[in-house]
Amino acid sequence: MFDGADFALSVEGLTFRYGEKLILKEISFRVPVRGFSGIIGPNGSGKTTLLKCLNKALTPTQGRVLVAGQDLNGIKVKTLARVMGVVPQQWEANFPFTAGEIVMMGRFPHLKPWAGTGEADREIVREAMLATKTWSLADRPVTELSGGERQRVLIAQALAQTPRLLLLDEPTSHLDVNQTLEICELLTELIREKGLTVLAVFHDLNLAARYCQDLIILKTGKIYAQGPPAEVLTVENVAAVFGVKATIHWEPVGEKPYLLFYPMDR
Repeated sequence: MFDGADFALSVEGLTFRYGEKLILKEISFRVPVRGFSGIIGPNGSGKTTLLKCLNKALTPTQGRVLVAGQDLNGIKVKTLARVMGVVPQQWEANFPFTAGEIVMMGRFPHLKPWAGTGEADREIVREAMLATKTWSLADRPVTELSGGERQRVLIAQALAQTPRLLLLDEPTSHLDVNQTLEICELLTELIREKGLTVLAVFHDLNLAARYCQDLIILKTGKIYAQGPPAEVLTVENVAAVFGVKATIHWEPVGEKPYLLFYPMDR
C-alpha cells in the first residue's frame, strides 16, 4: 500500500460534528512517508477527535482521508490494522491479561482465520517489547502495572502490528523524563531504519519541536498554523492559541526552537 507513495496520509476538507456541535472544520494536511509529524493545541481543540477520524474510529461528517492514496472508507478494518498502529491516550485494563498477551494481540490482524500464533509472531512480539523496555514485564498482569508501564506496553502492542504508519495520542503523558526521551528516540530510529511514518499528538510543545519535522496547530477545531516547528512555534502563534507569552530560544544541536513560557500579564 505504501510502496511508491509520497504521503502516508492526506486529509482533505475533514469536518466532524457531534450532533449539532461542530468539533472539526475543514481540516486539510498531508503527512509525508517516513516523516515525524505532530499535532499540538490546547485542550478541547479537537486533537483526539481528529486522530479518531484518521483511524476509522469516527466517520467524518464531510471530507475524506486517504491512506497512501487510498480512500479510508474503502479500506477494511483488518487491512487497515496491518499498516496502521494506534496508541490511545487512555486505556483501561479491566482483565488481568499479561503484558505479553496484550502485545501479542497486535499480531491478530496478520493471522489467518482460526490460526494460532507461531514462532515468527512470538519473535516480533519479543522485539517490540525489547525495544520499549517491557520484556521484563511480559509475565506480569497489566492490572498490576503503573501508568507508564502500561503506556509502554501499548506502544509495544502497536509496534507488534509491524505498521507502516503509527498514530499516537499523547504517547508520553504517563512517562517520566527518561522514558519520554527513550520513546521519542525509538520512534525516530524506527523512522530512519524501518521506514515508519509517525503522527503524534503532543502536549509538550518543546518535545514536539525537538522531534517533529512538521507541526499542525489546532485551535477550536481548525488548523491555525502548520509547517516546520521554527515557522509554526512563533511568539505570536503561541500567544494567540495557548494564551501565554513565550520567548524563543535555540537548542545548540540541530537548531531546534525551545520555548520558555510566561503569563500574559507579565
